[in-house]
Amino acid sequence: MSLPPSTLRLEGQRVEEGKVLIVDDEAAAATLLSRTLQSNGFPPPVVINDPRLALSAFLEHKPDLVVLDLIMPHLDGYTLARQIRSRIPAGTFLPILVLTGDGSRETKRKLLAAGADDFLTKPYDTLEILLRIRRLLETRTLYLRLEAHNQALDEMVRQRTRELEEARDEILERLALAAEYRDDNTARHTQRVGLLSEKLALACGLPAEEAKLMGKAAILHDLGKVGVTDAVLRKPGQLRPEEFEAIKPHTVIGAGILAGSRSRLLQLAEVIALYHHERWDGKGYAGLTGEAIPLAARIVALADAFDAMTHPRPYRAAGTLEDAVQECKAQSGKQFDPAVVEALLELHARGELAGLEE
Repeated sequence: MSLPPSTLRLEGQRVEEGKVLIVDDEAAAATLLSRTLQSNGFPPPVVINDPRLALSAFLEHKPDLVVLDLIMPHLDGYTLARQIRSRIPAGTFLPILVLTGDGSRETKRKLLAAGADDFLTKPYDTLEILLRIRRLLETRTLYLRLEAHNQALDEMVRQRTRELEEARDEILERLALAAEYRDDNTARHTQRVGLLSEKLALACGLPAEEAKLMGKAAILHDLGKVGVTDAVLRKPGQLRPEEFEAIKPHTVIGAGILAGSRSRLLQLAEVIALYHHERWDGKGYAGLTGEAIPLAARIVALADAFDAMTHPRPYRAAGTLEDAVQECKAQSGKQFDPAVVEALLELHARGELAGLEE
């Protein structure tokens, strides 16, 4: 037999904070349960007597526990349990307790199938329902604490990952600076080539993540210059044939430095370092032709050449942006991949080439 709420208390037991939603078309029964909970230290529950309003109340108040009567007009407990369960994210513990006058096995099976977590047979014992509600709320509290802990751990992992990525990027930039230091001690050439390579990759239709990776790998395109003498690198005039031959191995040297890595970024950088001096017509360093040249190398080849045209070199002054664009257009299908040149022209039409310096 149920006891009046004023005669029963969970003495000496701490009740966890938790919002309860009670849905029962019998106002007296819902009020009795509400008072019983409050007299035992629970927060005031939300009480709904019309089951048609229960789902909107659930979404508005975001309770930690739902207590449903099974037999109600308009919407029974089975239907309402299914509706509420469909709005609870998968993997989230938010319990539904159903009160029923039918304690048959079939009824319990149907309730569990509808999404109920627990049930009590009417007339319920007041102590039992208090203990059931307390247990369900404590479990809900433990779930929320675990979820918050996991979120904190995830944020720590994300923060650590960001720090590692920033450290990696800085190391790569400094490595690129070491390679360029003797003829560009600002490292801006490598930065501009990386930025333009990313923009070209996007304009060629590559996914943003892949384009970003290519931009980072591109800054290492001339890493092999560390193996070339200053007499060749910093010569103020045109290179003699034997001097030009002496600079060619920088592609192989750079690829050799980067070889064997398990990092996708460094694997891509290796390919770029080795093939960024190939030509579409096959007259490049290794003689690869057309699409046999890796796409990343074709993109960086144009970005590298374009930047060289628009900035001073030891052997010549910088050209204008417009002259560089026209030269790249003239070399489409010869030195450069026509599709990549079209991407460059698209960037130029949008005014994105002029902002590379900044």
